[in-house]
Amino acid sequence: MRIDPGLDPHRIQQVDSVVVLVHVATAHFDPVDVVDIDESRIKRLRAGQVPFFEPGLADLVARNLRGERLRFATELDAEFASADAHFVAVGTPPPADGRADVSAVFAVGHTLAQRVTQEGIVAVKSTVPVGTCDALQRLLDDSCPHRMHVASNPEFLKEGAAVDDFFRPHRVIIGVDDPKTGEAMREMYRPLQLSRERVIVMSRRSSELTKYAANSMLATRISVRNGLSRLCDAIGADIHAVRAGIGSDERIGRAFLYAGPGYGGSCFPKDVSALIHLGKEAGVTLGIVEAVAEANEAQRLYVWEKIRSLFADGLQGKTVTVWGLAFKPMTDDVRDAPAGVIVTKLLEAGAIVRAHDPEAADNFAAAYAPANDAISYHVNEYEALDGADALVLMTEWRHFRNPDFGEIKRRMRGRGIVDARGIWTMFGLSQAGFDYRTIGSPAA
Repeated sequence: MRIDPGLDPHRIQQVDSVVVLVHVATAHFDPVDVVDIDESRIKRLRAGQVPFFEPGLADLVARNLRGERLRFATELDAEFASADAHFVAVGTPPPADGRADVSAVFAVGHTLAQRVTQEGIVAVKSTVPVGTCDALQRLLDDSCPHRMHVASNPEFLKEGAAVDDFFRPHRVIIGVDDPKTGEAMREMYRPLQLSRERVIVMSRRSSELTKYAANSMLATRISVRNGLSRLCDAIGADIHAVRAGIGSDERIGRAFLYAGPGYGGSCFPKDVSALIHLGKEAGVTLGIVEAVAEANEAQRLYVWEKIRSLFADGLQGKTVTVWGLAFKPMTDDVRDAPAGVIVTKLLEAGAIVRAHDPEAADNFAAAYAPANDAISYHVNEYEALDGADALVLMTEWRHFRNPDFGEIKRRMRGRGIVDARGIWTMFGLSQAGFDYRTIGSPAA
């Protein structure tokens, strides 16, 4: 079994890469070959160093390297090309018009067409617009001397829990246009189905749409929740009580009901955008999905207004500490992170920013704001508070859930707190002397 994550190292999706590292090496005990043209990345992986933060993955990689079940290379050479299956896990980032850029997928297709040495399967794990796998099949049919069977196999791993999600998947979606390929793909996932059937086989187009539909449904849930949080602020209701009330309905459930600063990351923003674009191309208006994207932007601006409201005389020269830079806990991923919007606006307003994140600071600095006189990054969350006029919580890392508010008060110059995740409402911070503001709950 060989796995080819593509040609452009800057387009590789972190979560999809987890599959590259975890799959058959552990489940089937066959050697897995991972190909990437980024020599520095490959060098690190050969040394057992995972180039991004994902709990449990480094140990898994190291264990399979020692067992010689995992190999890394910079070229799809003859040995690597003689595979039964090739998994494509490259990024499909959105350009300015919102559609998904699938050029990296077809770059992999061209490489496979030139170098594979036997009939096999090409399984596309990347999130791609409907019809991409059909087009990839035509490319391979026209240019590859060996019969290659294209399957859609979208990934549903959650960053921060990807390893566990892989071994205990809720479902495995396989899109094929012939039964033989479907059965071969089902067999590959057999070790993950010892307790129950998890594989759902459908057409390639249905599989491609399923990934976009799933992420858009989750994004919709988040945006409805966040809209309700703004309504709670306006009418004096409590979003936490509302969450408990509606979450007890089994038809609704409790997941994705926490108010926050809007969704981010590598999947939801681009997939919602791509689905809207797909609808327009097909002549179908997806009004609800379009409203979801608009609501997400509104929620980020709503958090910004909460911060601005702390300073009647403006933010020029004020020091603001930001806790949390990743788009969610347990990852170093800062792609489309809400913190990116907030920090950018703080700097534009003339504020001095002191930031802390246990994993994402380096990535955030590279993507949004390199360290300079206006922003500094701190390893310790309390040191980041020294002289601050306000504290803004953007990511609910576990060690932020029950901080030492006495230490926070001692180190801060001001008393403003904006809790964009609503995790401190039970601490009575207003009574403790803080100017506490959150989303969807009365000041506590």
